[in-house]
Amino acid sequence: MACLNVCKDQRYAEEKNQKIKEVCTLDGTTDRHGRPAVRGRTGRWVAGILILVNQGLATLAFFGVGVNLVLFLTRVLGQDNAEAANNVSKWTGTVYLFSLLGAFLSDSYWGRYKTCAIFQVIYVIGLSLLSISTYIFLLKPKGCGDEKSPCGEHSTFEIGLFYISIYLIALGNGGYQPNIATFGADQFDEEDPNEGHSKISFFSYFYLALNLGSLFSNTILGYFEDKGIWTLGFWVSTGSAAMALVLFLCGTPMYRHFKPQGNPLSRFFRVIVAATRKWKVEMTPSGEDLYEGEDEKECSSNESRKIVHTHGFKFLDKAAIITSKEMNQMGKGAQNPWRLCSVTQVEEVKCILRLLPIWLCTILYSVVFTQMASLFVEQGAAMKTTISSFHIPPAGMSSFDILSVAAFIFFYRRVLDPLVARLWKKGLTELQRMGIGIVIAIMAMISAGVVELFRLKYAIKDCNIDCENPSSLSIFWQVPQYMLIGASEVFMYVGQLEFFNGQAPDGLKSFGSALCMTSISLGNYVSSLLVTVVMKISAREDMPGWIPGNLNKGHLDRFYFLLAALTTADLLVYVLCAKWYKYIKFEGKGGNDSGNIGQAELRV
Repeated sequence: MACLNVCKDQRYAEEKNQKIKEVCTLDGTTDRHGRPAVRGRTGRWVAGILILVNQGLATLAFFGVGVNLVLFLTRVLGQDNAEAANNVSKWTGTVYLFSLLGAFLSDSYWGRYKTCAIFQVIYVIGLSLLSISTYIFLLKPKGCGDEKSPCGEHSTFEIGLFYISIYLIALGNGGYQPNIATFGADQFDEEDPNEGHSKISFFSYFYLALNLGSLFSNTILGYFEDKGIWTLGFWVSTGSAAMALVLFLCGTPMYRHFKPQGNPLSRFFRVIVAATRKWKVEMTPSGEDLYEGEDEKECSSNESRKIVHTHGFKFLDKAAIITSKEMNQMGKGAQNPWRLCSVTQVEEVKCILRLLPIWLCTILYSVVFTQMASLFVEQGAAMKTTISSFHIPPAGMSSFDILSVAAFIFFYRRVLDPLVARLWKKGLTELQRMGIGIVIAIMAMISAGVVELFRLKYAIKDCNIDCENPSSLSIFWQVPQYMLIGASEVFMYVGQLEFFNGQAPDGLKSFGSALCMTSISLGNYVSSLLVTVVMKISAREDMPGWIPGNLNKGHLDRFYFLLAALTTADLLVYVLCAKWYKYIKFEGKGGNDSGNIGQAELRV
């Protein structure tokens, strides 16, 4: 009898475990067949780790090209420092600008999985074309491309092929980046407390994977490329991107998916048009008469959460007022979406309008960040780059930025965040962390300017552009500015990823991640414009400008101090925008509210 009871208990436990395993996610995700995603068989850290490794390999490939691109342009294509820095800024800016295209296709039509796969294929094609064109056409005469042996002139066809290849890389990587971050976050159900905590951690580890992936490029690949072995560096990047694609496809059966919700531009303009049509209509102050859209196809079929009504931008609320004309149309089973919109559609537009000022304030920070790939490298090349007989590639100094990112991510997660939570009864908000990132970026620019002052002090007289070690100051004096940039990234970019992903409506999650990438894009364009303007203003007959080909004859320190001053002004504007910002509030699947709302707090 006791044996029978034991068997029944075991059978009951097995059935209970099976039911637990078959529990579906609460956030509306589906498996690859479109069925509700089963929590025990999809997503979570198994899928998340695959995506993190994919990101690391793809980043290794990207920085295998990008980290030394400024040196490739000067040594192989024969461009001067200012022209090369501008071209790198434009290319990097275009990479992140393409993130808007990828986000649009993902949120509207393809979904994140399909978008990631297609753009990774384009990425591999671009890297392959770059490797082939460099080997066959650009490295002429053979053995050229290092510091002492610049290459000869190239035909228009050869240069055109080079630019086609690097802009294919820009398209592939740009369209893939915002979607892979959001797709990774999709693997965690934020309606579940444990998975919700893992989702927050994922963004930190995602940025860590991004930086660890670039570590190999900045050290090993950077060293070989600095020696003129460009073909090897580019082929390794191609292989890494191909491995990332294969690994991504291997995880197909276990991924969770959100269904695309249609063109967000049409939803945005519907609200604007509907509100404009009813601009004379009076509405109650409480907003109780607004259309909730319970039966609206666009909301129900895609299982997106509703957004709770807020009182800002009241003019837009008129798009959700039900007039007698709309009431008659609804009674006949017809509804004009250009005259009546749901509260959730209206709140989507409000959300975008509230995010824009915060987003604009991050652009100037990206101007500071982009100096690592251009002027920091040129500054390092004009310093003492040798220890005994060993040569240190200037681009390899960005390894200290990567190490700083890794160290500060663990320091923040394990030490600082728990300490702040204990002192203030809650951790730092994303907006507070982004503000701290801007402050550290100002310190980085001041540090870079001071180093440049000392570099000029120890500059070798009568040293032309091609001379070895134009200054006796060691390149290791750049370590503090790289470390400070790395620390600022942890606060700014990780906080920015969490903030835009959390505050974007369900149908615009990829767009939220794309905003992060686009701020970097515009930062690169602004940096390029700023360099051009500064060179035109500072160049005189007796002085070639602040950033000439021979930095010993310029004043790069003044440019760094100018950036510090501009970023300080940007910080003041950011504080005002953060004080004004209101968090959105979602309605959970079960009718419970999730998220938070209220005046954003920013302690400075």
